[in-house]
Amino acid sequence: MVKLIPESYVAALDLEKTFGRLAPLHVDLGCGDGSFISALAEKMPEKNFLGIERLLGRIRSTERKAATVCNVHLLRMESSYAVRYLLSAGSVETFYLLFPDPWPKRRHWRRRIVTGEFLRAISDALAENGRLLIATDHLDYFEKIKEIARSNPDFTVAPPGAADLPVTKFEQQFRAQGAAIHWLELRKVSPVR
Repeated sequence: MVKLIPESYVAALDLEKTFGRLAPLHVDLGCGDGSFISALAEKMPEKNFLGIERLLGRIRSTERKAATVCNVHLLRMESSYAVRYLLSAGSVETFYLLFPDPWPKRRHWRRRIVTGEFLRAISDALAENGRLLIATDHLDYFEKIKEIARSNPDFTVAPPGAADLPVTKFEQQFRAQGAAIHWLELRKVSPVR
């Protein structure tokens, strides 16, 4: 595992150079304490994993948990910026957006990560038939995400295939509190020509 400092903050990452190989890329947006990405990378050593997190403490925790995993790299920055500027078109097989901050107060909704612009950037970075997996315990935010996704012609809503994924720290906490977990899988589709 390596903490990544990009050569440029305005040019796409050279993924082959970064990972030392060409392999399908999975990106954990807001990788939290690192338990999810570390477990997933161990389970799928044939894939490359990029964890993106803006909080230093969480990056350090992820570094410790992924210390022995060679297919994980970490990037400390805002997820939306990294998706828009550092991931080249068609470079990502799967994005994971697990338990993003719901910003439940109406006056804070502008801070939510899932917007039409964000989904367009995700679509650009996704490979054909790539997917974005989203999980949240916040039903109102979940409904809003579905509404935004349905208005984007680049995606189709697919039945979520999240059953075989490691459990995140937030998922454990929310389940312990009896909260329902809402999953959404968005699949990139070919534009009609």
